[in-house]
Amino acid sequence: MQYKKLGRTGLFVSRLCLGTMNFGDATDKKTAFEIMDAAYEAGINFFDTAYVYGGPQRPDIPLGYGISEEIIGDWLEAGGKRDEIVLASKVYQPMIAGPNGGRLSAYHIRKACEDSLRRLKTDHIDLYQMHHFDRTTPWEEIWSAMETLVQQGKVLYVGSCNFPGWGIAAAQGEAHLKGFMGLVSEQSRYSLACRSIELEVLPSARYHGMGVLAYSPLDGGLLAGALKKAAEKSRRQKPSLPIRDPKFYERIAAYEKLCDECGLAPADVAQAWVLANPDITCPIVGPRTLEQLMGSVKGLDVKLDEVMMKKLDEIFPGPGGEAPEAYAW
Repeated sequence: MQYKKLGRTGLFVSRLCLGTMNFGDATDKKTAFEIMDAAYEAGINFFDTAYVYGGPQRPDIPLGYGISEEIIGDWLEAGGKRDEIVLASKVYQPMIAGPNGGRLSAYHIRKACEDSLRRLKTDHIDLYQMHHFDRTTPWEEIWSAMETLVQQGKVLYVGSCNFPGWGIAAAQGEAHLKGFMGLVSEQSRYSLACRSIELEVLPSARYHGMGVLAYSPLDGGLLAGALKKAAEKSRRQKPSLPIRDPKFYERIAAYEKLCDECGLAPADVAQAWVLANPDITCPIVGPRTLEQLMGSVKGLDVKLDEVMMKKLDEIFPGPGGEAPEAYAW
């Protein structure tokens, strides 16, 4: 396993992060334990979850909330591996009905952290991430709540998730005024098929010395040979796929053809492309099965040359570079 520093911190995390959104939903507890065992044995020391993972993410359907955290907590307790795992969770989305059941008020942050610690069966969360940008709560309140958790030893580092570039700048500016370390990482959706963060989020994170965790590196499985799998299953010439625009099907087809010509698995190419970006700390893989996890680990050995990178860029063009040069001079 390879490791990399999480942004400007002194903390080293594995180049693959185990995402656990499927635990308690698509993946039962027994299989989740097998996946975590295998991840640990493979050298993955970075586990990512959120208090809403493991069931319906709606405030009026509380069943399932916290199940992923509970499964991880049971595994940590049973295996005694807590001190070897960098544990990340998140706060923002509503957990209970009512106006204060979610977002980033100090009221909700305090309660959400206490509840997550209880479910995770631990006394601290290594990376506590704000799951979304909150336009209604002032940063002085957010940072005051986070600083209290850090002082209490319940949280070590604070990160963001789904933040815009300007939101990262605003957060870091306020943290600097308080003499607080601020955000150490940003978790964003990033893949060959979704490159919008190259415009402003990646430059902002780089400027502020933040690690970047890329979720959905296979774009929900569409970059993992979706066309071939669908064709084999349906035996139709042009299987149905959830497409964003008329050109997306053609791009996927061209991508799978290129991977086939190079003798590489599409999933491995997609993951290797994300890992090749120096701004990315690690992709987050969310396996439903043990087989999927081991495939992601094997994919670490795939390296893409300049010719392949150029061809991929032609199939899936990005936003044109960083702002403002991408759209101005």
